Amino acid sequence: MLDDIVNKSHNDLKLNKINDKLYLTNKEIDVLEKYDIDYHTSIDMLMFKIDEILNDSTGELNDLEEVSSSIAEFNYYHNVNK
Repeated sequence: MLDDIVNKSHNDLKLNKINDKLYLTNKEIDVLEKYDIDYHTSIDMLMFKIDEILNDSTGELNDLEEVSSSIAEFNYYHNVNK
C-alpha cells in the first residue's frame, strides 16, 4: 500500500519537457487537460489561457490556481533574466 502511494507520488511529480522554456509535472498536465487547456504553447500564452479561465469562473478552481502559481514560479526562476 505504501509502495503504491510512493509510486503515484513519484509519477505525479515527474517532469516532462514541453518545450525549451517549459517543464510540467504529470499532475500539472492532468489539471490542464481537465480544463481543456493546450499546454503545447509559450508560457505567456499558457498563463493567459489559465488566467482567462480563472477570471471567468464563478467557483474556486484551486487546482488550476496551483498550476498557475507553479508555472509562474518556474518561469521566474528559469526564464527571467536577473
